[in-house]
Amino acid sequence: MINVASTMPGYSWPKWGEEKHLKTRHFYILIYTDWCQKMGVFFYTQVDSAVCNRCTYTSRSCHQSTCFKREKNLSKYSNSVYSSKKVCQSCMTLCDPMDCSTPGSSVHGDSPSKNTEGQDDRPKVGLGARGHRPYDKKKEEAPSLRPVPPPISGGGYRARPATATVGQKKVERKPPDADGCLHADPDLGVLCPTGCKLQDTLVRQERPIRKSIEDLRNTVDSVSRTSSSTFQYITLLKNMWKGRQNQVQDNENVVNEYSSHLEKHQLYIDETVKNNIPTKLRVLRSILENLRSKIQKLESDVSTQMEYCRTPCTVTCNIPVVSGKECEEIIRNGGETSEMYLIQPEDSSKPYRVYCDMKTEKGGWTVIQNRQDGSVDFGRKWDPYKQGFGNIATNAEGKKYCGVPGEYWLGNDRISQLTNMGPTKLLIEMEDWKGDKVTALYEGFTVQNEANKYQLSVSKYKGTAGNALIEGASQLVGENRTMTIHNSMFFSTYDRDNDGWKTTDPRKQCSKEDGGGWWYNRCHAANPNGRYYWGGAYTWDMAKHGTDDGVVWMNWQGSWYSMKKMSMKIRPYFPEQ
Repeated sequence: MINVASTMPGYSWPKWGEEKHLKTRHFYILIYTDWCQKMGVFFYTQVDSAVCNRCTYTSRSCHQSTCFKREKNLSKYSNSVYSSKKVCQSCMTLCDPMDCSTPGSSVHGDSPSKNTEGQDDRPKVGLGARGHRPYDKKKEEAPSLRPVPPPISGGGYRARPATATVGQKKVERKPPDADGCLHADPDLGVLCPTGCKLQDTLVRQERPIRKSIEDLRNTVDSVSRTSSSTFQYITLLKNMWKGRQNQVQDNENVVNEYSSHLEKHQLYIDETVKNNIPTKLRVLRSILENLRSKIQKLESDVSTQMEYCRTPCTVTCNIPVVSGKECEEIIRNGGETSEMYLIQPEDSSKPYRVYCDMKTEKGGWTVIQNRQDGSVDFGRKWDPYKQGFGNIATNAEGKKYCGVPGEYWLGNDRISQLTNMGPTKLLIEMEDWKGDKVTALYEGFTVQNEANKYQLSVSKYKGTAGNALIEGASQLVGENRTMTIHNSMFFSTYDRDNDGWKTTDPRKQCSKEDGGGWWYNRCHAANPNGRYYWGGAYTWDMAKHGTDDGVVWMNWQGSWYSMKKMSMKIRPYFPEQ
């Protein structure tokens, strides 16, 4: 037989001489288990045989044995210890040293140990030997042997195989191979599987299982990360939900507050609609009726005035017989009152009417421009400014001559003619809406002809209004101030753009934005021919183009103040005495 214990990994039999194993010598045990029965084989185990120290006693009695648990190897095939189902076919009882009175036959032909001389080499029992318990005849009964059944007879080992005859060829027998595991000789039986095949199967299955476990671990990690992200997202959603709930609560509070306000307004509206409005409507109806009657009266007055105005309105006044080339010559010829006169600068030209101021600065001033009530529109084209427009003068109350100047522009041709006759002074007078007055006097003043676009030339400023024509707007500095200087500029109207604002956009034009014809640069510091604003101060939203388009002299009242009165007067230069 094969020593199965030697094939068990990790199993070691007890060493010889250990007391707890003295009774487990020299026997063979056949264990037949459920597992072995399922596999269809017997399971043999062999324990090292030995001879008792003092005697050998052969017993043929069989006993029921249990299949001991094969450590490690047996656990590969079963999870429990199987119990024996049959009585051992043969076994050897243990030999008790105290019962070795008669030598017995040895198993497998073994005999008690003797020396070569045939004598027993076991230790002799001397007189002092004490292997028994002494018997006290006075106190104890005589010892006697107990009855015992006879030893078991029959059975035993099968006959030994015949010895091979001399010269007979011994047949070599190879143990069968089953899945890489060597089996014992078939005559001795077949061993239960030792686990080689199962081990190989488990090794082959280990790799896919290990891969599956790794994939499962990755899946678990992914699920863990996803769960963490989901938990964070849920926490965020909870916070957002709480915020929304707070917002909803705040909104409800606001809605409730507005609802209370609406209820109050509703009550006010109901009260107003039911009580106040009807009363006010009755008042408004009465006012409307009154306005209708006034409108009808105004319509009748307008129709009457229209009938009256169908005939031309004429001013009847006597023109003085004194005349001259200009007002300075008239005053030297005897003209003393400030009124409308006829002048004739050149013999080849026709005489024309002008208003002569004979009182200011010793008189002799020819008025070339006058603004006083806004009765004349100065937003005109090139030709009207060239020829002149407006009313020269009107009747003085209770007098038969035209002693009150009107609003007019004498005309660029006439102004150019008068200033080119010789050295000419220019006096500009202005008055604000509080009655304050200032002047600007230029000792030199010349306007070129139409071929030169009526170019302006002034010099030698004196006065209290500020030198706007030569120095520009005093509120500005640097390049911006230079853009407001009028000296050397050409005359411009909205249909003849000669200003200093060089742009390809036709809408960017000073005369169009500032309301009149003038010697514009880019654009002005003075604008005597601008729009007339009652009251003086005005704002950008009152202007047609949002610009300072009033009757402006910036160096005195700034851009957003329109003068009540402004006039321009010229006379020949002569030394003062």
